[in-house]
Amino acid sequence: MLQPTDEQTAAADVFATGDHLVIQAGAGTGKTTTLTQLVASTSRRGLYIAFNRAIAQDAATRFPTMVLCKTAHALAYAAVGHRYRARLNGPRLPGRHTAQALGITRPVRIGSRVLGPAGLTSAIQRTVTRFCHSADPVIERHHVSPLRGLDTEDLHAELANVVLPYARAAWADLQHPDAGAVRFEHDHYLKIWALSDPKLPAEFVLLDEAQDTNPVLEQVLLNQRGHAQLVMVGDSAQAIYGWRGAKDVMADFDGIALSLTRSFRFGPRLAEEANRWLALADAPIRLQGTDTIPTELDTVTQPDAVLCRSNIGAMSEVLHLLGLGYRVALAGGGDSLRALALASRDLKDGRRTSHPELILFTSWGELQDYADHDPAGGDLQPLVDLVDQHGTEAILAAVNRLDHESNAQVTVSTAHKAKGREWLQVEIADDFHPPKDRDEHDEHGNPLPGPIDNVDARLAYVAVTRARTRLDLGGLGWVRDHPHGNPPSSSSMEPRVALPG
Repeated sequence: MLQPTDEQTAAADVFATGDHLVIQAGAGTGKTTTLTQLVASTSRRGLYIAFNRAIAQDAATRFPTMVLCKTAHALAYAAVGHRYRARLNGPRLPGRHTAQALGITRPVRIGSRVLGPAGLTSAIQRTVTRFCHSADPVIERHHVSPLRGLDTEDLHAELANVVLPYARAAWADLQHPDAGAVRFEHDHYLKIWALSDPKLPAEFVLLDEAQDTNPVLEQVLLNQRGHAQLVMVGDSAQAIYGWRGAKDVMADFDGIALSLTRSFRFGPRLAEEANRWLALADAPIRLQGTDTIPTELDTVTQPDAVLCRSNIGAMSEVLHLLGLGYRVALAGGGDSLRALALASRDLKDGRRTSHPELILFTSWGELQDYADHDPAGGDLQPLVDLVDQHGTEAILAAVNRLDHESNAQVTVSTAHKAKGREWLQVEIADDFHPPKDRDEHDEHGNPLPGPIDNVDARLAYVAVTRARTRLDLGGLGWVRDHPHGNPPSSSSMEPRVALPG
């Protein structure tokens, strides 16, 4: 067993006191190893809550037997979810059937847009999901998902007035264990469990990936403070799921704050690049690389992984690599790309689609016009360009040609799906664009680049820290010419460590 670092020893010492603890663990800093060191000298019963099943299963082989390793959904299923087994295994019904069961029989007009029964049903189901991710006891207006084309406050309020009664009826339907009109999902029994105010059977709870915790789980955990020691561990700079309701519970957590800053994944050069983005993200830590790992920042000709900013960027990269003759895998599979391509084909054929991103468009031409001229539609322009250039059938054919990762020469992934993973050689795709220029100019008349968004900085940090031996900055290379892209040396920043007393 490797000798613990000073930071790991400090964490173990604080854990032994029984105080609540929050650990900022940078990329590759041995987070799970540290947690196993924390519990090695205690006989108390513990609970480790993992981000997904694969992590929980791996952790179960590394933690002692008195620490139960589960996902939040597994805990909820054991408590209440098993009662809904019949509904969980039910058939996936078309939206029109659910619409009829909820009493939705005709389209509704909101502003200049028309929302059909299937589209309205989709909006209702996503509203219920947002409610399930929240800590709220009842469904309210803020749970109604915004829709493209209904972006103003007045139009969203009008949409909410239509959606809310149906969403509340859908939630009532989901309370019945044996049968109902609405498809029952795993997030539903998690919410039902949370609303029961459960008491977890543990003397301490370790929450992994705490920076991406849904408020519903945060509420459950905070309710354990009276009888269990809480340890929140994660990396605030990797909080990249805010767009779907996740919250960095580490930021305001009342506990002793420690850090893990020594990365065992990569060397000093890549640590410097990571620190560039940590500074831009205003993160509480800076990383140190391991001297014995000579990670290079240079061109990669045979990448093990290509990381993209978006699903549409990933679709473009897959087409490019397949065209070059590579065997290509897509992290997470091709379902999201297939859904976008099928939705685009529907619009091109004059049919409406229930895809949540494109639900309000009646034709491909309307989508093209929205992407070209509406400021809110700029992020759809790459999809329009890709479909116009290659056609939907070529995209669907490419998805069908995807390999399993075990057989692929290169894996394409979004930065979101790459979180928690690593590869030897990584290339950053070219869909990581620099911020738009400001209206101001320098003394030579050149426009000044705009500020780098905090969300973009966190996503870039995740992307650049996936490599072990070589990183090709590719689409993020612009940061070195940005006026904010060269922060002061991290050597002057001490890691955040707050010890008791």
